[in-house]
Amino acid sequence: MMAKARIAVIGAGLMGHGIAQVFALAGHEVSIQDSVGANLDSAKSRILANLRDLGDDPSAVERVRPTADLAAAVAEADYVVEAVLEDLPLKQKLFAEIESNVQPHTILASNTSVIPITRIMEGLRDRSRALGTHWWNPPYLVPLVEVIGTQWTSQQAIDATIALHNAAGKMPVHVKKDVPGFVGNRLQHALWREAIALVERGVCDAETVDTVIKASFGRRLAVLGPLENADLVGTDLTLAIHRTVLPDIDRRPHPSPYLEALVADGRLGCKSGEGFRPWTAEAQAALRRNVLQHLKKARSADGT
Repeated sequence: MMAKARIAVIGAGLMGHGIAQVFALAGHEVSIQDSVGANLDSAKSRILANLRDLGDDPSAVERVRPTADLAAAVAEADYVVEAVLEDLPLKQKLFAEIESNVQPHTILASNTSVIPITRIMEGLRDRSRALGTHWWNPPYLVPLVEVIGTQWTSQQAIDATIALHNAAGKMPVHVKKDVPGFVGNRLQHALWREAIALVERGVCDAETVDTVIKASFGRRLAVLGPLENADLVGTDLTLAIHRTVLPDIDRRPHPSPYLEALVADGRLGCKSGEGFRPWTAEAQAALRRNVLQHLKKARSADGT
């Protein structure tokens, strides 16, 4: 893939505009498409606000071209990334249309966070150039991108995608098997499952769960991964702990009834003002502010 590729981002919402920002800042020409006019109309202003807030070059926004026409957005692209709703039929339909309008060499990527790439791309004529690139929110602050191939994806497409994201300042990793949730979300939701189970069983309340994580092993996670930690303490100790703890950890193959009851009762978290705990507007704002400040500090520490 050329050093300065032509990028098309499909979806100008929360993830899409951030992905477009990263590629534009890296010097690529980016077209961005969305069927929702409000998302498209505000895409460049949101990108510009982010660039200014981060102290990045604001002129990068000039390399972003919004368009409502999907065919026009992808026609000259070397690389297309889809960032629309987590809806399998929608994504399948979208990629069928994209494939009919791109060049033979164009790589096609989905930014889905949990849907298997195999399911999304199975109807394409040329599945060798199709893969997944799972970015994390916000895309311009979280470095990781999971690059997921299927049994059909060519090594050339994998290598070109990893090189493209490396050059844009991201940290791509190759996920070698296409499984639901890939690596990051499987790990994250395994933790969430046990967190919910602890509250459901009355072991502690939701605030205590979050405090325990943030004030203990959570502080090490940025520099000490779980398998590094296991090696650090010893695999023999890890095995001994597992023999005691694992039999008691939640392993139901379905969502917690406690979580299902929260949703059924309309306790949807911040969007409704209450979930596992109540959320005032002020508390929500403080939470979002704290997360953003933490990620910005981490980005500065990384030197990016």
